[in-house]
Amino acid sequence: MKSEIFSLAINNRNKIKFLYGMKEILLDPYLITKNKNGKKVIYGKVFNLSEIKIFEYKKISNIKVLYNVKFSPIIPILLRAS
Repeated sequence: MKSEIFSLAINNRNKIKFLYGMKEILLDPYLITKNKNGKKVIYGKVFNLSEIKIFEYKKISNIKVLYNVKFSPIIPILLRAS
C-alpha cells in the first residue's frame, strides 16, 4: 500500500506529508528502493532542506499525498523497470 501511494506521488510529482516516528515530514519523493540491509526505503528532499534524505518504510505512518502541491526535482527522476 505504501509503495502504491509513494509511486503515484513520484510519478505525478506531488509532495507528500507523513509521520516519521513522532516527527511530521513534508517531502518531495524521488525513489523507492531497499537499503543495504534489505529494508524498504524512500529517498526524497525534505521541505526547507537542500539535501536528499532517506526514510525507512516501517517508521512511516499517516501518509497524505498533497495533490494540489507539485514539485520540480533537483535531481533527475529515473524510471526503472521492475
